[in-house]
Amino acid sequence: MSHAVTAEGGDGALDRMSDVFLARPKLLTVLLLLPPLLWIGIVYVGSLFALLLQSFYSLDDYSGLIVHEFTLSTYAQLLEAANVQIIVRTVMMSALVTLGCSVIAFPIAYYAARYARSWTKALFYLAVMMPLWSSYLVKVYAWKLILAKEGIVTWLAKALHLSWLLDGILALPVIGGPSLSFSYIGTFLVFVYIWIPYMILPIQAALERVPANYIEASADLGAEPRQTFWTVIFPLALPGIIAGSIFTFSLTLGDYIVPTIVGNSRLFIGQAVYTLQGTAGNVPLAAAFTVVPMAIMGVYLWLAKRMGAFDVL
Repeated sequence: MSHAVTAEGGDGALDRMSDVFLARPKLLTVLLLLPPLLWIGIVYVGSLFALLLQSFYSLDDYSGLIVHEFTLSTYAQLLEAANVQIIVRTVMMSALVTLGCSVIAFPIAYYAARYARSWTKALFYLAVMMPLWSSYLVKVYAWKLILAKEGIVTWLAKALHLSWLLDGILALPVIGGPSLSFSYIGTFLVFVYIWIPYMILPIQAALERVPANYIEASADLGAEPRQTFWTVIFPLALPGIIAGSIFTFSLTLGDYIVPTIVGNSRLFIGQAVYTLQGTAGNVPLAAAFTVVPMAIMGVYLWLAKRMGAFDVL
């Protein structure tokens, strides 16, 4: 008898709760969103705010201790020649990687959107997604071996009697080096390989939204394939390119693993942050450096939104 009363009481409480949520649907929405919003607000936004706060402190040159007084001197250090070079170097690499990814990804995405059907489209998605299933570090170290002086690229150049060409490329100022694994060229190649899936998929999604009758109408009006591409296909696919560039640009901007493993000794922003907050112990300057990519991406996302890039994400 007591068990039946307890069960009826529990069912009654659940019924009352259901009635309350049914009468006030916004209350249920708030309760469901509260835990993730608290997590984002405390852990993510809170950590960003703490980081931003650290950037307004400074490091005492004599004691090496952080001076907890508001100052803009740390941001002034970003304008020093060495730090400006780090920022420019990182932004340039991010832009070049984004450009390289878009040039390689576009024909692949176009084929998948226009010609791939059934099993070929499934194979396309598998080929694009499979590299993302393997370890990031494994892929980077594999490329370091491929691009090393004793790696397969050097062996292939010798086998094809093209060592002179490889040596000429490595002899180029700035981008060259003792081997591809110790050069900006190697860093660029690895970045493109790592991030290209994030460019292919948005472009493919944008191209699938291009109506086929637009292309047919352009041809019927006498436009050449080149004119159709630049006046019809490319403008409609541009939001997808910009959407993909959000990933490739931002991921390159903050990455420090690839240039550490494959590249020379010149720092990128991610490496500078890692070194400053670790070995050097200069947390304020490291925090100021992290504000730079956030500010750049803030402007980038605003421009991308205005160009409709979020519609294909």
